[in-house]
Amino acid sequence: MSRTAQLALPLVLPAQAQKHVTVNEALARLDAAAQLRVVSFAETAPPPSAVDGAGYAVPAGASGAWAGKAGQIAIWCNGGWIFLAPKAGWRAWDEAAGASRTFDGVGWVANAVAVSAGGAASTCRVLEFDHSFVPGSTNLTLAAIPAMAQVVGVTGRVTAAIAGTALTGWRVGVSGSNDRYGTGLGTAANSYLLGLSGTPVTYYAATPLLLSAEGGSFSGGVVRLAVHLVELVPPREV
Repeated sequence: MSRTAQLALPLVLPAQAQKHVTVNEALARLDAAAQLRVVSFAETAPPPSAVDGAGYAVPAGASGAWAGKAGQIAIWCNGGWIFLAPKAGWRAWDEAAGASRTFDGVGWVANAVAVSAGGAASTCRVLEFDHSFVPGSTNLTLAAIPAMAQVVGVTGRVTAAIAGTALTGWRVGVSGSNDRYGTGLGTAANSYLLGLSGTPVTYYAATPLLLSAEGGSFSGGVVRLAVHLVELVPPREV
């Protein structure tokens, strides 16, 4: 059967019987690849049941119907598996991680904005978490800026009004620079933080954010914080 060059879509041949079978397979491949979503990048065995159209990145050592298909995308379609061979530059949405992945010709790189033929990559992601204030003049977040990350900025949104004794506002930073990402911030629900780094700052060790009360101390409230960061991936092993 003749197929197209990019997605291996089956082509209808002259005087072919049951043309609908060929056309339906082509449509199924297009449906999966046009906005590629992958359920798992880790499962080595085909699931006993799958939703029609669900895609799985087949890892090394896969078994059953996926044996010998490592590196391909398995799509459950009409009671069976069809396979797509990704090409460098393809992007997919990792449903389990809630992140994008880019195929660099060998593997899938999470959150990549640029990749090289040798496997190096620049990645960009947002680390988002909620912080519930505890009583005191300062709070350190449980979540931390990861080691070896460069922070472009920190944003946030107050999701439950920040309360405190004689509290006039608050600031966000890190130890040694408690206002790096904002000062004089509002305490009412839906107040927001938009804190850009003056220049991108690199953190070589895991670093929590420091939240400091202005004019008084905290007693409660919740803020949703988002750290916008860049991380580098070295070339792959040879």
